[in-house]
Amino acid sequence: MRVAFVSMRTARHRDTDGNRRLERLAHSLADRGHDVTVFCAAWWDDPADRREVDGVTFRAVTVAPARASFAARLPLLLARYRPDVIHARLYPLAGVFAASTGGTLGRAPLVIDYYGDEGLSDSRLLTQALSEAATVITPSELVRTRVREQGIPDERTTVIPDAIDFSLVSETEPAAETDVAFAHPLDDSANVESLLLALAELRDREWTATIIGDGPLRADYERQAADLRIDDRITFAGECSRAERLAIYRGAHTSVQTAYREHFARELLWALAAGCVGIVEYQAESSAHELIENHARSFHVTDPQELADAIVSAGDIERRTIDDAFESYDNDAILESYLDLYRRVQESHGLF
Repeated sequence: MRVAFVSMRTARHRDTDGNRRLERLAHSLADRGHDVTVFCAAWWDDPADRREVDGVTFRAVTVAPARASFAARLPLLLARYRPDVIHARLYPLAGVFAASTGGTLGRAPLVIDYYGDEGLSDSRLLTQALSEAATVITPSELVRTRVREQGIPDERTTVIPDAIDFSLVSETEPAAETDVAFAHPLDDSANVESLLLALAELRDREWTATIIGDGPLRADYERQAADLRIDDRITFAGECSRAERLAIYRGAHTSVQTAYREHFARELLWALAAGCVGIVEYQAESSAHELIENHARSFHVTDPQELADAIVSAGDIERRTIDDAFESYDNDAILESYLDLYRRVQESHGLF
């Protein structure tokens, strides 16, 4: 299958969860033998109009991110490429309309990827852009609800979660045992306060915790842990590699998620796959609770006291270092979901 991805900014321009997700998918398709080109602004310095990375071709539509030029040049480039399907990020909106025009010229259906981190506000133009797609893909029901609120019917929306490399979980040696693991950039959405207050409630019990991540509020959280007199039992591990994170998760009993905003709780998914008991504090702008909705080894909580109680209750659940229930999120399984979707939109457009 020949797939055209449209993303004016790649992860090399702006390192966001949504941009990384799109590029992971592009590489997964290329690894499976599909013909994949990402139409983007150039991120390289030489004058060449394309660059190949691990089987994926990055095609420069413009030499720098510029919405008007990108939208003007994109349709003809897409038509010449003649893709089987066009998969576009929902930014910029002008790029979506241009991708739709390119799809008309090249007789290819358009699907839109709306991750939720595009920074778009509700508008008539947003609704029109979403309406251009055969279907809108979101990573969670939380983001899918936002699409519905723009007037897009359910049958034109699809949830496809982020993928993980499940084999990597079993290949990673567990780190030393710890009771609680937490992972999130330490910024204003992390809400580490809830976890620290919960752990302070358990001051008289034996426990250890590891907090993964770095960011502008790290010093504040370290100071708060010291003020609560629990800093001697908490390790602030900083920004860890994937292997280091997996080792910590495999050695941890529970994984706690308290962040205010999560379009898809990817780190929680890795931790659950590594056998952690999941504890999620419900937040209106977080999809984390969706991952544990039907998972027996988990707890939903709403405040630090309930979180403390859940950590204690989790002690009665056996430790694991892997959980096969999350193998359905493996790269191969999620890739098949995308390929099935591409085939369906082709069929609906009479292209098979």
